[in-house]
Amino acid sequence: MNILIDIGHPAHVHYYRNLAIQLQKKDHKVFWSVKDILIAQRLLDYYGFEYIILPPKADGFLGKLFRQMQYDWRLLKICKQKDIDIAIGTSVSIAHVSRLSTVKSVVFDDDDDEVQPLITRYVNPYADTLISPAALKGMRKRKDTIYYPGYHELAYLHPNQFTPINKVLDEVGVKKGEKYFILRFNIFKAHHDVGIIGLSLEQKIKIIEIIKPHGKIFITTESNIEPELMEFQLKLSPEKIHSLMSYSTLFISDSQTMTSEAAVLGVPSLRCNSFAGRISYLEELEHKYGLTYAYQPSEFEKMLDKLEELLSMNDLQEEWQRRRHRMLSDKIDVTAFWVWFVDNYPESVSLVRDEPEFWAHFK
Repeated sequence: MNILIDIGHPAHVHYYRNLAIQLQKKDHKVFWSVKDILIAQRLLDYYGFEYIILPPKADGFLGKLFRQMQYDWRLLKICKQKDIDIAIGTSVSIAHVSRLSTVKSVVFDDDDDEVQPLITRYVNPYADTLISPAALKGMRKRKDTIYYPGYHELAYLHPNQFTPINKVLDEVGVKKGEKYFILRFNIFKAHHDVGIIGLSLEQKIKIIEIIKPHGKIFITTESNIEPELMEFQLKLSPEKIHSLMSYSTLFISDSQTMTSEAAVLGVPSLRCNSFAGRISYLEELEHKYGLTYAYQPSEFEKMLDKLEELLSMNDLQEEWQRRRHRMLSDKIDVTAFWVWFVDNYPESVSLVRDEPEFWAHFK
C-alpha cells in the first residue's frame, strides 16, 4: 500500500517514526507531509525520511481557517499524485481528504472531546477510523472509536522501542548519577488553547529558586526564551531530548505532551496549566499510577508544596520506576499494535477486540 503520514507538530514525528520504519520493512511505501515547522523537519531529516513541506501554521481564527483550506487542497493533490491508499496521523486534513477522495483515513487522537470542540465537530466524525487510548472511554461522542490500552507516547518510549543513550549526559555537562531538572514551557497558540494559561515568568523564576540548590536546570521552550531564563536554555538536538529526560531527576512544565513523556519514562513530573484535571490519559497517569501531578494556575502554591515533598524523597527515582513498571504491565507496545492495524487495514477494524487475549499479542 501507499501510505501518507501527515505531521502538524514535532511530537508527531516521534509518534509515527517507528510505525513508518516497520511498515516500510513490510514493503509498504510511506510518504510524509509536514507543516513548515523547523524542529519537525530536523527530526524527519535525522531519521532519514523524505517529506513534502506544507505552509506554516497561521495565527488567529480566520488565518487558521484559510490555512486549513490550503492544507486540505495540498494534501488532496499529494494523495492523487502519490496514489495514496491510507492517510494516517493526528491530522485535520487527512479526515477531510478522505471525504473528497477514495483515500482512507486513520486518525490517532488522544485528547478528550471536551477540550478540543473544533476537532470533535469537524475532524473526528469524518475520519474513516478513529483510534484513541483506552483512558478516553466514555469521553468520545463517536461510538465506534477503537480504544487500545496504551498512550501515544508509548509508541516511541515503550521499552521495546526506546533505549536511552547515556552519552547525552556528556553533551550537557552532567555526570552519571548527578541530579538535574528539565523545564518545558508552552506558548498556547493551538486552536484548542484559546483561554488557556500556563506558568507566568514570576512563577517560573520561583520554581528555579527552589530547585537550583538541588541540581542543574535545563529549560526548553516552544518560542524564544525570556532573557531572565536564558542562562538555563537547553542546547541539544531535538532527537536526544528523551534520553536526557530519562536520566533526569524531575520534570516541570505547563505542557501536556512532554509531561506524559516524562511520566511513561518513570520521571516525576509536575504540570501547571488550565488543562489540569481535563485530560483523561494524564488523569489516568496521575490518579491510577501516581506518575505525574497536575495543578490549575490558581493552585501554584500547592504545586510548590508537592515539589518540595518530592525533592525531600530519598528513593524518588526508585519509587517512580516501580510505578512505571506497574503502568507498563497494564499497557501494550503501541507501535506493535499500530503496525498490525495499518498493515491489515481495513480488515483489522473488525478484528480488534477489547479482550486481554487480543491485546496480549502486543505486549
